[in-house]
Amino acid sequence: MYILKAEAAFDSAHFLSGYKGKCANLHGHRWVISAEIAERELMAEGQCRGMVVDFGEIKRDLKNLADEFDHAFIYEKDTLKSVTVAALKEENFRLIEVDFRPTAENFAEYFYNRLSQLGYNVNSVTVYETPNNSATFVD
Repeated sequence: MYILKAEAAFDSAHFLSGYKGKCANLHGHRWVISAEIAERELMAEGQCRGMVVDFGEIKRDLKNLADEFDHAFIYEKDTLKSVTVAALKEENFRLIEVDFRPTAENFAEYFYNRLSQLGYNVNSVTVYETPNNSATFVD
């Protein structure tokens, strides 16, 4: 089995609604996404002969996914009052509403699924919310 690993990062703010602790408050992270792509065999022909996938392609696609969230306030659907969202939008803040609680665990599954939808044979995705704390999703 060959395993290729690529990483991308983004900076964003979030909070955990209903959480009793520091993470209930708005705060930011330097999120790092580490994706592993697995294949049993290398490409046999063409420009990518001898490769699992072109590193340039996976790096580009992973960076594009990370850039979707970069420098944004990520919040879970139905956790902010509509007047709060309206006020933040009026101030031109970049807001991203997600259908999941924005935890490292849920982001790991989210990026795993998005990479899979792009056609990659994803082995695992690890998302670091700090250099020492991460969550990994493996299907």
